[in-house]
Amino acid sequence: MEAITRVSMKVCPFVKSHSAQALRQISQNSSLASEARQCPFMRQALKNKQSVRPYSSATRPVNATAAPATDSKATRSTPYSFKGDQLKQVDVDLSSNENSFDYSGFMETELSNKRNDKSYRFFNNINRLANEFPKAHRTQEENKVTVWCSNDYLGMGRNGLTLAEMKRTLDKYGTGAGGTRNIAGHNRHAIRLESELATLHKHQAALVFSSCFVANDAVLSLLGQKLKDLVIFSDELNHASMIQGIRNSRAKKHVFKHNDLAHLESLLASYPKNTPKLIAFESVYSMCGSIAPIEKICDLADKYGALTFLDEVHAVGMYGPHGAGVAEHLDFASHLKAGINQPENSQTIMNRIDMITGTLGKAYGTVGGYVTGKASLIDWIRSYAPGFIFTTTLPPAVMAGSTSAIRYQRSTLQDRILQQKNTRYVKNNLNSLGIPVIPNPSHIVPVLVGNAADAKSASDLLLEKHNIYVQAINFPTVPIGQERLRITPTPGHGPELSNQLISALDSVFKELDLQRIDQWAAEGGLCGVGDPEAVPIEHIWTDAQLALKDADLHPNVVDPVIEPIGVSSGVAV
Repeated sequence: MEAITRVSMKVCPFVKSHSAQALRQISQNSSLASEARQCPFMRQALKNKQSVRPYSSATRPVNATAAPATDSKATRSTPYSFKGDQLKQVDVDLSSNENSFDYSGFMETELSNKRNDKSYRFFNNINRLANEFPKAHRTQEENKVTVWCSNDYLGMGRNGLTLAEMKRTLDKYGTGAGGTRNIAGHNRHAIRLESELATLHKHQAALVFSSCFVANDAVLSLLGQKLKDLVIFSDELNHASMIQGIRNSRAKKHVFKHNDLAHLESLLASYPKNTPKLIAFESVYSMCGSIAPIEKICDLADKYGALTFLDEVHAVGMYGPHGAGVAEHLDFASHLKAGINQPENSQTIMNRIDMITGTLGKAYGTVGGYVTGKASLIDWIRSYAPGFIFTTTLPPAVMAGSTSAIRYQRSTLQDRILQQKNTRYVKNNLNSLGIPVIPNPSHIVPVLVGNAADAKSASDLLLEKHNIYVQAINFPTVPIGQERLRITPTPGHGPELSNQLISALDSVFKELDLQRIDQWAAEGGLCGVGDPEAVPIEHIWTDAQLALKDADLHPNVVDPVIEPIGVSSGVAV
């Protein structure tokens, strides 16, 4: 700026002909731009600026004028006595001695770090075949593999009833929702789906989001931003979506050791009971398969005046007589007897949870997320959460298919029972071969490898040599040194496919010389594998529950009539 000023004082006729006081007065009157247009050079520069970036700034209304935006020699006299071609051209170096930030270099360094620590992720081209799942093909359709790591836990992505409902809705209502729920995306499919979800979890209301990542982030961040002095207590293995929501909430937080009730209570007890508190946790932790002590966490919440936020993403569809998740499963007999109604003992564990979030994109085979709870809570989230308000609604066909999937799974036990049986078969046979399955009571089969390079090598070898797809799991999804293969049987992975997997894993462990259970035990154990003090873990599905038939379900779960909930559209006052 100083360089421009010095040059102007020497060569600009306008500047030379005005005193410093006069120039200062012009600046204060905000008329420099109009004066500058009298200069041949500045007039052209201003025109170029307007033509190149007309969007850069808008004239404030207080300065607007009705005069035409054209130069008129007759409308204004000019103090300039020189023509443009008579003015001296002065080159002024306005460049800086500083260099701009090396954005590309930064990103290349970050990527190089990922490659060097073997955590860089490669995406395999896997195309699931609806009519043959768990089969899929790779780039070439004739190159088929068996998928062993899908989160479509029940194979609902190929369910005939769901597909038929989605096709019917797609033909009638088209591909997209047309906007957010507030503008153009509110419809009968959203209303019906939220009614089904509220009924499934036996809560008063539900709200559907584009994904459960969005749901978790939106709800947790809103609670922290709106509830003054809220303190959030989060399990150390909570999903990234919950961590993100807590971070965005700007609330004070404490992280308690995984499923450690004593640690959680010590943190809760450090605050007065009237301090707002929230305990955020999951039912099934997807990378290790552990299950939270939900009932005891509810006891602590009652004792210390805390809200409970339960993520049932990896449990909905999979547990309970109707697929509502682990909270339903813990009162299995009561819910089985009551069907879609509230059990006679209304103080079930599911009713003690203030908020349940879940997904439609795993066991239900479609896409989307949701939260359920009391009507006032859900209406509050609907009214204030930006993650809901400003997000385009799920397509009608997706919501219709999701509703169909929920209704189907409510009326049958067989898919989740078969899935549990296949899981037990795989776990038992891998353990008998010394292949280190991280012990857990759920449907997840995590095979411990212990470093990123070996985990990827094992995954690649299974795919290329055995036509089996199991993705390696590394940091930041799991801690460094605990890398693993995460296997998820489905009802379609019967004994024949399971035996192929077991044989292939045994071969891969031999070829890569990976550690087995006895080797981990010699090192003191890791993640429960080879731990001499580990207590045997029983699956949450009991033998008696696995022996149930669909005839044991209450008749009211078959094609029930479910009334819409008012919160979906707004509650009239």
